[in-house]
Amino acid sequence: MKITGVELRRIAMPLVAPFRTSFGTETARDVLLVRVVTPDAEGWGECVAMGEPLYSSEYTDGAAEVIRRFLLPALPKTLDVHDVGRALEPVKGHRMAKAALETAVLDAQLRTAGESFARFLGASRTRVPCGVSVGIMDSIPQLLDAVGGYLDEGYVRIKLKIEPGWDLEPVRAVRERFGDDLLLQVDANAAYSLSDARRLARLDAFDLLLIEQPLANDDLVQHARLAKQLRTPICLDESIESAEHAAAAIALGSCSIVNIKPGRIGGYLEARRIHDLCRANGIAVWCGGMLETGLGRAANVALAALPGFTLPGDTSGSRRYYSTDITRPFELSDGHLEVPAGPGLGVDPIPEVLDAVTTSTEWITL
Repeated sequence: MKITGVELRRIAMPLVAPFRTSFGTETARDVLLVRVVTPDAEGWGECVAMGEPLYSSEYTDGAAEVIRRFLLPALPKTLDVHDVGRALEPVKGHRMAKAALETAVLDAQLRTAGESFARFLGASRTRVPCGVSVGIMDSIPQLLDAVGGYLDEGYVRIKLKIEPGWDLEPVRAVRERFGDDLLLQVDANAAYSLSDARRLARLDAFDLLLIEQPLANDDLVQHARLAKQLRTPICLDESIESAEHAAAAIALGSCSIVNIKPGRIGGYLEARRIHDLCRANGIAVWCGGMLETGLGRAANVALAALPGFTLPGDTSGSRRYYSTDITRPFELSDGHLEVPAGPGLGVDPIPEVLDAVTTSTEWITL
């Protein structure tokens, strides 16, 4: 396959409600889309980097710059998706930028071949169960109202964002209001330290599915120590940037569950490698989200249909985040989303909607 050109498109996507985590509050997404054009097809990739380097060291302006200056010039003149990772390996880090470019190449390749993401990745299901991530709220009554609304919509699992000062009481309130049968988990986004182990151990009383990324992303050893002090399973997210990181975490006993976020770990080929590694070692995985539009969501849903994804992911319906998505909206049905079956991502941007939210475009001829 030969790439004739690449478009870098920025879009502004306001969220239906502010989304607060331990590292900040988002009210809108500044999204970088990558469109790869070949003589036979075009493919789309979505960069999950935020506007500021708060969640990770990557950010939207930086991702666009590294794609423009370093990643595109590194690509061979003819390639398939397996060549992308090898060509980009000399560039250190920048996994979100690499993931967006690789995904766009894969989408174009699969559209040309008439093959879906789900089939290419090895999906075993045609629909996936959906959980929802609930941000930090101003009050517990507000939180309970939000959780109740999501359960009414049919979500099968609730994830609560937590931080010091917003942990035990909100979890207790949700468990008491909605009962022991609710699949409930928490996500700290690295907000705690090992000195908080006794407080985190108090979460054991609430029979949670897991506690996600309680400690710093670069500290697998401390997570292994914490795991010995908790009954609640530890899930790693930000700590897992590659299959090598996952192997190290498993060997150290740092976690028993992994959240796979393809847009953060370098793309869907690496996501599949992590899935295969975890499945071989009896480690449960689920698919996390980064507030993706319908383009990124389509690929995530396809990934979540692989056999090792045994826990509901954050593959929520479109309206959880956006009043108008740039693709046909993903809509929840009986707590599940359908896996797109068309070629490539199986979804396309709606031209008039995409144009309305576009803030800039740049065409790069290769």
